[in-house]
Amino acid sequence: MNPTIETQMLIRKPVSEVFNAFIDPEITTKFWFNSATGPLKEGKIVQWSWDKYQVKSKVMVFNILENKLIQIAWGEPKTSVDFIFEAVGAEQTYVTIRNYDIPLQGSELIKFIIDATGGFTTVLDGLKAYLEHGLVLNLVEDKFPPF
Repeated sequence: MNPTIETQMLIRKPVSEVFNAFIDPEITTKFWFNSATGPLKEGKIVQWSWDKYQVKSKVMVFNILENKLIQIAWGEPKTSVDFIFEAVGAEQTYVTIRNYDIPLQGSELIKFIIDATGGFTTVLDGLKAYLEHGLVLNLVEDKFPPF
């Protein structure tokens, strides 16, 4: 079995703005992680940090097609993630996040699928709130209890 996790959301902003929200950590920190060592650039490795959870993750950027695709590998265990951007007219973008190459089986795989699906859905919800309404909801930070 080689599962692919997929989440998606329509964002009512131009594709260039939505794409840049994932490239530029000054924007991404408004809806996902707390800090990054730099913007996403093809062939580079950056580190993302979630302060509350004392978690850091190295992100290897494999491919960037401007306003269309960002391909990375990250996490423990290391998996592949595609961020796909599709313009739906001048002012709307359909974002799909695909997570695959998951080297787990059985109950570990099921737990990973549940966690990753919920996590990426939360990211897209936060992105939508921030880009469409200027709201920083702290969804990722508030997803798990403080203990």
